[in-house]
Amino acid sequence: MRRTVILAVVAALGAGLLAGCAEDGEEPAGRASNGGGDAKGKTTITVGVFGAFGLQEAGLYDEYMKLHKNIVIKQTSIERNENYYPQLLTHLGSGSGLADIQAVEVNNIAEITATQAGKLVDLGKTEGVDKNAFLDWKWAQATTKDGRTVGLGTDIGPQGICYRKDLFAEAGLPTDREEVGKLWSGDWSKYLDAGKKFKAKASKGTAFVDSASGVLNAINGSSNKRFYDENGKVVYKTNPAVRKAWDIAAAFATEGLTGKLQQFTPAWDQGYANGTFATVSCPAWMLGYIQDKAGEAGKDKWDVAPAPKPSNWGGSFLIVPEAGKNKTEAAKLAAWLTAPEQQAKLFTERGSFPSAKAAYALPAVSGAKHTYFAGAPIGQIFSQAAEGVPVQIVGPKDLVIAQNLSDIGMLQVDQKGRSSKEGWDAAVKAIDNALDQ
Repeated sequence: MRRTVILAVVAALGAGLLAGCAEDGEEPAGRASNGGGDAKGKTTITVGVFGAFGLQEAGLYDEYMKLHKNIVIKQTSIERNENYYPQLLTHLGSGSGLADIQAVEVNNIAEITATQAGKLVDLGKTEGVDKNAFLDWKWAQATTKDGRTVGLGTDIGPQGICYRKDLFAEAGLPTDREEVGKLWSGDWSKYLDAGKKFKAKASKGTAFVDSASGVLNAINGSSNKRFYDENGKVVYKTNPAVRKAWDIAAAFATEGLTGKLQQFTPAWDQGYANGTFATVSCPAWMLGYIQDKAGEAGKDKWDVAPAPKPSNWGGSFLIVPEAGKNKTEAAKLAAWLTAPEQQAKLFTERGSFPSAKAAYALPAVSGAKHTYFAGAPIGQIFSQAAEGVPVQIVGPKDLVIAQNLSDIGMLQVDQKGRSSKEGWDAAVKAIDNALDQ
């Protein structure tokens, strides 16, 4: 998840909007907070995170300390994951400098699970942890081949399609979210077909989708096997699912259906403000971003429909290092923080969608609607998406492969007019260089 480019959205919008991301806003690197507790004579549990992870901001630490008078929680945060994660690996390697609980971003969990599991507590055996409360695919991401679960999931990023009702109406397409969902239900190729219909009658200066890269990432997020196989071999070059995703996304570009934008850039933000594109693949955490960038003028014009297939983009985990000073108490805290009730509170306060499926029946999630997006029942939409996401094989260099496919290869097709083959070849070359192949 692009945690460091969505900063301060929730803080700006206010808590309780069900529209943000656990990563919005940030605490200065290294600053500790204990919620006002007095550590004298008490057990101090340290938590290391990146960005404004949301646990502290949602008041969960304070709540835990009220329930456990002998515990003080202190958090340190490093602003960017690209700075945080290398330090975490270094500390795990040396067995020193670690917090009692450490956060891990989803794109790093495969490497942690494969290479550091022996240095981590098996949280699957911790009192209060119920495997059945979590989504199967989320639990699997932090579970070793021999069955040790070294990370407990916090949030996830189930995706929908956010769309502009006014632009759909102008193009003669339905605007009701159920009817919109039927346009592309079950097949990403139908999403492409809808784009062609949109283009035929769309207002001048409007595109069907923001970017081909966004489409590529969304389609890849719906496949169980993407860049690696079950044996840890890099297979993206020969994987039919990846090539199909590439071909569909490239067709969006070559058919002139995109705004030729790169996500999380000023031009993309301006596209929201000016209403220049009609759809975007949107994880739950992106709703606050859209609201912020589209502003008051976009209220009730944006809505949310299910994606063609269940897809995920984003999420994080909590791990407990064996070298920690208070690993038993830390494991108990990690279990409590990721329990369904706390995940539901995090969703209410920060918009982070729960990875604990048991939270979906709780009123805070099941009844959640988003006023900015025309009252869309986001709890229901994203719960259904989350439960349909396949158990995905995650490799240690997934992020490297995904970024080069999008930002090197597909961006050339979308913005520079290169052919699909030229874009693919450029991406493969960049990935080979990055992976030393």
